Amino acid sequence: MNFDFNEEQKAVQIAARDFAQTELLPGVIERDELQKFPTNEVKKLGELGLMGIMTAEQYGGAGMDTVSYVLAMEEICKVDASTGVCMSVNNSLVCWGIEHFGTEEQKQKYLIPLASGKLIGAFCLSEPEAGSDATSQHTTAIEDGDNYILNGTKNWITNGSTASIYLVIAQTHPELKHKGINVFIVEKDTPGFVIGKKENKMGIRASDTHSLMFTDVKVPKTNRIGEDGFGFKFAMQTLNGGRIGIAAQALGIASGAYERALAYSHERKSFGTEIFNHQIIQFKLADMATKIDAARLLILKAAYLKDQHKDYTEAAAMAKLFASQVAMDVTIEAVQIHGGYGFVKEFHVERMMRDAKITQIYEGTSEIQKMVIGRELFK
Repeated sequence: MNFDFNEEQKAVQIAARDFAQTELLPGVIERDELQKFPTNEVKKLGELGLMGIMTAEQYGGAGMDTVSYVLAMEEICKVDASTGVCMSVNNSLVCWGIEHFGTEEQKQKYLIPLASGKLIGAFCLSEPEAGSDATSQHTTAIEDGDNYILNGTKNWITNGSTASIYLVIAQTHPELKHKGINVFIVEKDTPGFVIGKKENKMGIRASDTHSLMFTDVKVPKTNRIGEDGFGFKFAMQTLNGGRIGIAAQALGIASGAYERALAYSHERKSFGTEIFNHQIIQFKLADMATKIDAARLLILKAAYLKDQHKDYTEAAAMAKLFASQVAMDVTIEAVQIHGGYGFVKEFHVERMMRDAKITQIYEGTSEIQKMVIGRELFK
C-alpha cells in the first residue's frame, strides 16, 4: 500500500493547515465562549473550495478525492472542530447525497451553490424519539397532488439556522416501515418551517445546532430525492461517508491536542528540567502518538476504499469508533500534561477535550458503530 500523498493531496493539506492557523486560530476561543458561528470563516472555506471538496467541478466543487477531504478535515479540526463539523456535514452528507442520488435539476438548482460555499446545507435525520435510528421516523410526509406535506420535529441539527437547504428524512408509508421512508430537499423560507432554539452545548459550541419544526410544510414532489421509499437507503449510504468525516474530525482534535501537549512538554520545567525528560510524560506522549497514527491509518483505509468504489461500510465504522475514542483519550492526557494550565481556556486543550466527546455521539454512537461492524463481520 502506498502511503505517499500525491501533489494535489499535499497541496490541499497545506492550504487547509494555513487557513486553520491564519484564519481560524485567532478567534477560536472567543467563538467557543460566545457560541458564535464562524460565518466569515465558512465563507472563506467555500472560496477555497473546501465546502464542496469531493463534488465534481461541473457542480461547483473542487473535484477531489476522499483522501484529500480527510487531510483537509484533520487540519481544520486541529484548530477548530466547530468549523470542521459545518464543513463535514456540507461535504459528506448534503453535497455527496445530492450529487450521487439527486436529479440533474436538483444538482443545478441546489448542489452548485452548496458545493461552491454560497449556501450551507443541513442533514435532518435525528428526532426526539429516534436519534440515529433512521427506521423510526415520526416526521411524516403525506402525498398531496404534486406535493408532499411534512409534519414533525428534528433534533440536534448541525447548521440548523445558518443553512439554506435542508435534507429532511420523513415517513410516507408507515405500513412499509423503513421501505416507506423518503428524503426531501426543503428550502429555509418554506411556510410552516420553523427553526427552534439553539442548543447550549458542552463542546463544538460555535457550531449551529438547533431543533427544527415542520407544520404542514408543502414540498414539491420534484424535491424528493430518488424513487418513492428510497429515504432509508439514502440515509444509510450518506451516513457511511459521514462517519469518515467525523472520524477525521476526531483525528484532528486528537492531533491538535497532542501537538500542543508535545510543545508544552518542552516549555514547562519541573524538578530542574523540561517535563519531556520525565519518563512518565514520554510514556503518555508515546501512547498518544501511537493511537493517533493508528486512527489515521484506519481513516485513510476507509477513504481509500471509498475512492476505489469498494464497500467501505465496515472500514468507516471502525475508523469512526476508534478515532472518536482516541480523541477522548488524547485530549484527557493533553489536559493532564498541561497540569493546572490545561484547565485554562487560553491553552486550548480544555476546549479540545469538550469537543472530543461529541465525536463519540453523532453519526451514530460508539455502540451503533459496533452494531454496524458486527453486522458486516457476519455477512
